[in-house]
Amino acid sequence: MVIYNVTINVQEDIHDKWLKWMKEEHIPDMLDTRKFQKALMTKVLVQEPMGGITYSVQYTAESKEMLESYYAENADELRSRSKAFEGKFVAFRTELEVISEQ
Repeated sequence: MVIYNVTINVQEDIHDKWLKWMKEEHIPDMLDTRKFQKALMTKVLVQEPMGGITYSVQYTAESKEMLESYYAENADELRSRSKAFEGKFVAFRTELEVISEQ
């Protein structure tokens, strides 16, 4: 299994609207691609020196190939839907390989 982790720092002035969009639109749209089995959204409790509110969203894919398929077929379109928040958030993406789950 592979986890596609997206860590996002969001400015406070758009936070509520962005959070609603993430929970009601973006994450469901990501899951609708059928490239991911589940998504886990968490709030980072450490305060960032730059301010804002930070979240981590972990999308679980069955394989690296499935994640690559997402990049090729869906990533550009889904990322473009965040235009309403452009310049108001910073995203950092990481790929993680699951070694063990207990």
